[in-house]
Amino acid sequence: MPDLFRFQVTEEYEEERIDKYMSILIDSLSRSFIQKMMKEEKVLVNGRPVKANYRLKTEDEICFELPEAVEPDIEPENIPLDILYEDADVLVVNKPKGMVVHPAAGHYSGTLVNALMYHCKGSLSGINGCLRPGIVHRIDMDTTGSLIVCKNDIAHASIAAQLKEHSIVRRYRAIVWGVIKEEEGCVDVPIGRHPSDRKKMAAGVRNGKEAVTHYRVLERFRSYTYIECRLETGRTHQIRVHMDSIGHPILGDPVYGNRKCPFQLQGQTLHAMTLGFIHPVTGEYVETTAPLPGYFQHLLDTLPK
Repeated sequence: MPDLFRFQVTEEYEEERIDKYMSILIDSLSRSFIQKMMKEEKVLVNGRPVKANYRLKTEDEICFELPEAVEPDIEPENIPLDILYEDADVLVVNKPKGMVVHPAAGHYSGTLVNALMYHCKGSLSGINGCLRPGIVHRIDMDTTGSLIVCKNDIAHASIAAQLKEHSIVRRYRAIVWGVIKEEEGCVDVPIGRHPSDRKKMAAGVRNGKEAVTHYRVLERFRSYTYIECRLETGRTHQIRVHMDSIGHPILGDPVYGNRKCPFQLQGQTLHAMTLGFIHPVTGEYVETTAPLPGYFQHLLDTLPK
């Protein structure tokens, strides 16, 4: 049976477009997927189907059902996984550099999803569509580290709600250009699509979404700083955009910062080290730590001070 969801609109979302509201409400659902559901009249407001541009009113009741998961036309592949935690509902993997999380144009094999389909034998949540089974959040292709995967829709809905409430602990390690003088700081600047380059994100743009990154210095080098970043929100490229916005882009980042890297690196030195969440079934707190990849540790051992 399809999963049925009901939400009542609060005053803060008065006059918001319904497709945008639903993408905020359930961060794991893409806006295009939501619009497709509306065309199929699977989204009702006060008992009636609406279009994607419908403007919400306070106390509107939204009801929608997610269709049963369709068997994806993506092949399972026997790709080794570095599993940090696993049970019947969730698993946490340590994603290597260069691995794409889910299939997309140009990447239909060798992705984390291909590996998960082989490992989990069909036990993955279907909420996020047939190309992203089990995927509730993402990290960039060249970012390494912890990623949570959901094996069923109950777990998916719980983790998605925790992501929306910013209650999941996410701590990253990064090496940035320049020497940060203060011991810690916070970047609280909205992030949205870059106004002229649609492949990039930008800080402080009109209609950007709230984005908060806390950082603290772990070690200083002659020309770089090793830091820990803690996410309050989870916007696309958030740490990369925020650190660049304060003049300390991430070392090796090919998109942000516009600085030539003196080292032979494959993308940014950014690692999702710690992930903590409330287990969707047991209610217990689960925390995993992904060790630094070898190239990252080698840099820390050899950078001049």
